[in-house]
Amino acid sequence: MDVLMKLLFATDIGLLSLFTIVFLISMGLFIWWRISKNIREEEKG
Repeated sequence: MDVLMKLLFATDIGLLSLFTIVFLISMGLFIWWRISKNIREEEKG
């Protein structure tokens, strides 16, 4: 586990991988929020 943390936080490719994972999760949450907001607005009228 120590080696994995060192690879993720100490190397360039590890930091890029973490950034990519966080970016994909945040974009997925943002798209889900926008779609659910639009559906609620359409139901209201």
